Amino acid sequence: MKAFTYSRAEAVTHACEQTRAGAKLIAGGTNLLDLMKLEVEAPEIVVDINRLALDEIEEANEGLRIGALVTNSACAADLRVRRDYPVLARAILAGATFQLRNKATTGGNLCQRTRCYYFYNRDQPCNKRDPGSGCGALGGANRIHAILGASESCIATYPGDMAVALSALDAQVEVTGPDGAMRTIPVREFHRLPGKAPERDTVLEPGDVITAVTLPAPVGGTQIYRKVRDRASYAFALVSIACVLKMERNRIVSASLAFGGLAHKPWHDTRINDMLTGSTPCARLFDEVADLLLDDARGYGHNDFKIAMTRRVLKGVLREATGEQA
Repeated sequence: MKAFTYSRAEAVTHACEQTRAGAKLIAGGTNLLDLMKLEVEAPEIVVDINRLALDEIEEANEGLRIGALVTNSACAADLRVRRDYPVLARAILAGATFQLRNKATTGGNLCQRTRCYYFYNRDQPCNKRDPGSGCGALGGANRIHAILGASESCIATYPGDMAVALSALDAQVEVTGPDGAMRTIPVREFHRLPGKAPERDTVLEPGDVITAVTLPAPVGGTQIYRKVRDRASYAFALVSIACVLKMERNRIVSASLAFGGLAHKPWHDTRINDMLTGSTPCARLFDEVADLLLDDARGYGHNDFKIAMTRRVLKGVLREATGEQA
């Protein structure tokens, strides 16, 4: 780890000023410290934001406002989250260990970086870590890599669980900029696809600081988070699905699905929601939904299996959510 200057932010505006000047923010540090130890990240200044008053969950606009410093454990344990947004609680509990969840924060979780082998290994080419050096995963070990939304510059995946559930719930990210102005970004637009600039994970600009995540009014229905991984716990998703679906009289009246482990960002396709809404659940419908989702899917050798796996997991989630046994 390279030497750095450590300071504490006493106000959000101070944190904004520091990040605008190139500093890295630290809260739980569950991702940043690993990257610093490997010198994948080598910030000259690290600013601790744990003294900021961003650690509350409050009721707001018929939904919830979750402060950026609320820990994953506190969010998953909150009775309002468990009652009204169970898909979020289940997604958080599917990730990491309880020790990490005790430290990891809402804002930090959103900003975690890929776990691609080549990104973490400084001896290997990686356009995300070193723009222009190439993507070692394209012709290398790519079992955990993307099948949707990738580019010739990067086929890494976003590793988190929480953001997948937030995408299904249509949450918003509250951000304060260097001028002190607050704006909201739909979580579905917060992360970027790699394109030709995979080094940029999110749409945040220099000086931006996440202050909260807001959830809309509860929608009820059946909420499922299913995560398929190499081992039963403490592993990143090969495929994950967050599903929020409501039925009336054997008809789907609303549906929102988001997918993890498939792309550079939590994957949300409005066409899937539109196809499901108003339809009567059946095996044929589920096949058509899977066809639509995977129409542009592409494997890179070791991860070809993900295409068939995603189809099976999606159909299983839809059967569970609708009660359709066919």
